Amino acid sequence: MEDLVAILVPIACGCVLPIFAIWMGVRKEINETNTRTQIVLTAIEKNPEMDLEELMNKISPKKKLLKEKLLSKLLWGCIIAFLGIALVGFCAWGGFIGGMNSNDLKTLSLIGAVLLGIGVAFLVNYYVGKKMLTKEMEAEQAKLLEKA
Repeated sequence: MEDLVAILVPIACGCVLPIFAIWMGVRKEINETNTRTQIVLTAIEKNPEMDLEELMNKISPKKKLLKEKLLSKLLWGCIIAFLGIALVGFCAWGGFIGGMNSNDLKTLSLIGAVLLGIGVAFLVNYYVGKKMLTKEMEAEQAKLLEKA
């Protein structure tokens, strides 16, 4: 029985869970599109002379600005890097104090190092993106101010 669980858990985590997550995301997008379509059809039935472009702009999801995307990368970079630092620090403390299984300690250290690397990658992406996209962000901000 333990052998079966040892086989099924990695299969479930590695195959079934990602497929399920993707399926849920696609299903959410389809439902949102169907809802917008129903709203537009109802509006057309009630008032055929309505400006559809304005209605579509109001009900369509708002696109994130470049600045918002960069700030999101900064946020996730900080969170993931701090998690990695905390995990590596915990492993260093656990190794210094002792009493922890060495295999578990190695595994947690590896996970912490990977998290730290991913967090640093997000932070580098933020700073490089900020440097490269300053002109585009300024143009986007000016465009928003013109609309307001």
